[in-house]
Amino acid sequence: LLPLAVTPGAPPGSCPSACYCVATPELVQCRYERLEEPPGELPLTVHNLSIVGSNLSVLHRAAFAARPLPDLRLLRLHHDNIQSVEDMALQGLPALRTLDLSHNPLQSVAAGAFAGVPLLRTLQLNQALLAAPLEDQLALALRNLSLRRLELAGNALRALPTALLPAGLEELDLHNNSLQRLAAPELRILDAPGLRGLRLTLGNNPLSCDCALRPFLAWLRAAAARVPDARSLRCTAPPPLRGAVLLRLRPEGLACTGEEDGEPGQLETASYVFFGIVLALIGIVFLMVLYLNRRGIKRWLHNLREACRDQMEGYHYRYEQDADPRRTSAIDTP
Repeated sequence: LLPLAVTPGAPPGSCPSACYCVATPELVQCRYERLEEPPGELPLTVHNLSIVGSNLSVLHRAAFAARPLPDLRLLRLHHDNIQSVEDMALQGLPALRTLDLSHNPLQSVAAGAFAGVPLLRTLQLNQALLAAPLEDQLALALRNLSLRRLELAGNALRALPTALLPAGLEELDLHNNSLQRLAAPELRILDAPGLRGLRLTLGNNPLSCDCALRPFLAWLRAAAARVPDARSLRCTAPPPLRGAVLLRLRPEGLACTGEEDGEPGQLETASYVFFGIVLALIGIVFLMVLYLNRRGIKRWLHNLREACRDQMEGYHYRYEQDADPRRTSAIDTP
């Protein structure tokens, strides 16, 4: 369906002048219009609203309530430079089920940011948590919601965001993050009664296939149905296993690299310390031997020097004898 541009003289109740309607006023797109606040004159019947490439900066209280939108179900706010979401920012959107705040440099989310949208089931925050650590703020903001899908792709997460997993969550998208593994405590949280139906997307994470990955590999084999992209997960480290398909590996084949769980690293450090202590003891013994035999060593060095001197004097004498012209002429005379 082609978008129908609406001129500034459009009748009230249709598309705002800065936006487009796609086929009907139920789908409104405001793309790259550099809006500093949401448009105020939106069709009452709009179901999907997309504002992309603007400069909203702050979603103020009741940002969309200038004219209630009782039928709005999907709100996309991509690349809008949103840095802060204030309390009750979504007031006036009682039917909202999907909110997409992806690709925004979020720095602050108020505890009541999502109040007033009791039907919200999908929250998309892909590449939106890179500007500041917001896990605690989001945990407060999500506490009264009944989310079913949460998208956190591309946020450089290094651990499972356990504070953002409400009971009843069905889908969690964590692809393209910085996860090297899921540790045993995180796996226990995933197996908690309220999250046993949760499905995880984990592709494009730098999985480190060492011995610390064994609990996750065992869990993945037993719960592969909960990870839709399980068969595509590959190792990025260590170098011998780079590119290996994770599910084809055997747990006993995952070697320790000295960084996982602290134990191998501690053993390696202890071995170096022990080796250093042994070398130090050998050095001390050697110095003690030198000290206790210092007189004998001094005498031996003196004798060695005298012997070298006698030897050099002998060489010097023979050289002088060979170089004496009188001796040479005497030898040459028949």
